[in-house]
Amino acid sequence: MIVSRVQSLTLAMAGVALLAPSAPPATAPQPRTEPAARRTAPAPTAAPTGARTDPAIRRTAPATTAPAEVRTDPAARRTDPAARRTDPAARRTDPAARRTDPAPAATAPAEVRADEPPARRTAPVSAADLLAKVRTCAPVSRGRYREDHGAKATVPVCGTRDAVFWKADMDIDCDGRPGLRCNARTDPYFSSSTAFVQSDGRPLSSEETPYVVVPAPSAVWNHRSHGVRGGSVVAVVYRDRVRYAVVGDTGPADIIGEASYAMAESLGIDPDPHSGGTPSGVTYIVFKDSRVTPIEDRRAAVTAGERLARRFVDTDD
Repeated sequence: MIVSRVQSLTLAMAGVALLAPSAPPATAPQPRTEPAARRTAPAPTAAPTGARTDPAIRRTAPATTAPAEVRTDPAARRTDPAARRTDPAARRTDPAARRTDPAPAATAPAEVRADEPPARRTAPVSAADLLAKVRTCAPVSRGRYREDHGAKATVPVCGTRDAVFWKADMDIDCDGRPGLRCNARTDPYFSSSTAFVQSDGRPLSSEETPYVVVPAPSAVWNHRSHGVRGGSVVAVVYRDRVRYAVVGDTGPADIIGEASYAMAESLGIDPDPHSGGTPSGVTYIVFKDSRVTPIEDRRAAVTAGERLARRFVDTDD
């Protein structure tokens, strides 16, 4: 019996020994601890938590750093436009500089004519300026002219070194190419020709070309002998108006004081060929040896007239 118990005890001990290898399961929790460590590790380092942290950083960043830099950049950009708004100011200053550049050109005449007052260089020649130059008459005609048929001959042609002039009435010459206002029905003395013609060979148009009529050459006065011809430049003064024209036609050898429809109209005189004109107060100044080419060029007549009138009033005879 005792032996049997010993054997049983021995067997029991052997069984315990056999069970000893299963002791490692007591340490087996180590593999389970590693996973636990891995699950713990992510807290500081793993992507999921980091992903949650990154957004927090991104949400914080806009409020603090990066967006502040971004907002600062736009501020800089908002400052740049200010600079750009200043640039236009500079550009607005440039035009001013450009506007002042021409000033030297305005002073150029002073270098050419140092003794010429600036106001007189820039202002147009006035009626008073021209009339002052023709206050006195040195006759160049051998006699006098009538202003109308049957009237007394009272008008001399006067002269200076640069011009000839006379003071008379203004009758309306409607001769030349027929038009709506100048034709055989409107003018009982109408003629379809003029003594001087356009560049295309056609007669002048009284309605379109401001021109003055000079008496036909005679023993009283021959306009050709005094540098006057077709296309010569004329300054016509009436009241306070000055207008420029050309010599465009010749009239009766004993009558003076006649001009075209367009000439009268430009001076504010009634241009009607039947009832228009004015009985007195017109001064005709013809500049010697001048000529507008083509004769029908109104702008050229004005340009030449202004230049010649300025020279006329500024020259001491």
